Amino acid sequence: MHRFDPTFVTLCLACASSLVMLPTCAVSQTAEPVTGGATRGSFRLPGSDTSVTVGGYVKLDAIFSNPSAGVASSADQELEAPSIPVGPDAKANERSQFKLHARQSRLFAKTSTPTRDGELKTYVEGDFFGAAGTETVSNSNGLRVRHAWGSLGRLLAGQTWTTFSDPAVYPETLDFGGPVGVVFARQAQVRWTQPFALGTWSVALENPETVAALPSGAAFRADDDRLPDLAGNLQFETAHGHYSIAGVIRQIRVDSASAPAARRQRYASALGVNGVVPVAHTDDLRLSAYAGNGIGRYSIGFLSDAVLDADGRVELPAQWLAMVAYRHFWTPSWRSTLALSGVGASNPAGTAAGVNRGAQSAHLNLVWSPVPQANLGVELIHARREVQGGLSGSLDRVQASAQYLF
Repeated sequence: MHRFDPTFVTLCLACASSLVMLPTCAVSQTAEPVTGGATRGSFRLPGSDTSVTVGGYVKLDAIFSNPSAGVASSADQELEAPSIPVGPDAKANERSQFKLHARQSRLFAKTSTPTRDGELKTYVEGDFFGAAGTETVSNSNGLRVRHAWGSLGRLLAGQTWTTFSDPAVYPETLDFGGPVGVVFARQAQVRWTQPFALGTWSVALENPETVAALPSGAAFRADDDRLPDLAGNLQFETAHGHYSIAGVIRQIRVDSASAPAARRQRYASALGVNGVVPVAHTDDLRLSAYAGNGIGRYSIGFLSDAVLDADGRVELPAQWLAMVAYRHFWTPSWRSTLALSGVGASNPAGTAAGVNRGAQSAHLNLVWSPVPQANLGVELIHARREVQGGLSGSLDRVQASAQYLF
């Protein structure tokens, strides 16, 4: 890694200027050096008050799965509950498969500029879980946007974590997919955040999307949404941990000519609680539980937002998800996390047999950090999926990872 040397830059600028014929009236100026920014690890753009931070990490994952979800599937590179095979003979020909990839490697850049209206921030982050290339020669993978947002004072606009979630409770897993029983989405939104005596509250208008299960069992992305999702979050920072209450109100809409006009859309909602509880001096317990009829695609895409009956009417299943995780530090450089989670739905009568009904997952790992910028670990993963018709299937996986941060 090459270190950025501001003195070298200044000398180069001075040499370059000596080659230029300046008018006799020109005033000699010294180039402003690059200096440290207002936040740790940042540098200040010359001639401005903007602090810039660039970072990320490189991560290699080695994954042994039984069964495999299929060749060239991202489900072989992260846990995707909807892809777990179900039935006694599902994927019987794809057992005991091995995969190496570096797709989780990540880059980010962020800025901070003080203004009279509050701090102006921007943040852009990407990883390589975009479109996959072949594994024949180059093993190339496309860069995709994870976050892209800006904020001025308390107003944020752009793509980031949904306000309906609380990323603080996500447990440390080597598996990129993580527990099946958490609310998870990144999407475009406009959010207002306001501090109060016990913490902060936020409210946001977010990008809507209705994913309906057709009578055939196929998933249908309607793209007929007329109103944004309304999400809110109350966060409390206390001496006894971090806690939050989150909620969402959504319009679930499928504009089908075959559906009765009065039942083409429904309003759905859901509510959840989250917590990070310190234990002893180093450990923590993480808890999350949500319920309602509006969780749908926020369940990492596992549940449908709606089920269409034979007449094309929109029905909303009751849904829930929950997660509990405990992280223990054996020593300052060795730690383990055990995460248990589940997700489920009470689908209406007549729902197609192949529609997802529930899933569970368990993660257990051991991570060693020989230096703060490196994480080396191994993880055991077990997951299970059930569909409406009663068929089920399970996935067992061993994953080893090496992560180097910069």
